[in-house]
Amino acid sequence: MTQPSSFEQRIESDIHQLAAEIKRNREHPEFQHEGERSLIKESLRAFPRPDPSTTSATPQRAATARSPLPAYVDGASPEVKLEIEYLLDVALKHGISKALSESQKSPYFVQDAFHDALAGALYPELQKRGIVK
Repeated sequence: MTQPSSFEQRIESDIHQLAAEIKRNREHPEFQHEGERSLIKESLRAFPRPDPSTTSATPQRAATARSPLPAYVDGASPEVKLEIEYLLDVALKHGISKALSESQKSPYFVQDAFHDALAGALYPELQKRGIVK
């Protein structure tokens, strides 16, 4: 039997942390009437971020990555779309914390679009696991 890769372990760890944050947010009255994707997005905002001064070199951008970009990004420049796709790639390869830390260097529009795209990308898996409806 093969052991899970560090990638799989990191994603599982991130999903467990995110599930705990979703559960915590679901208990707050201000989130009682929020949609599931909004709940995921808000939970991502509270996700722990590593100290940027202690992280190693930035990974190369993935120019060919396909991602679930939100519709409002359609009119954005190719550079903005690439930056969001890069952050999604970082989240999948190096963990959500690293990607959120990396996103702090980006303009707010990119950060917000990244949160939306990440919430959209994680939603099916979280739904499958019964974490969200």
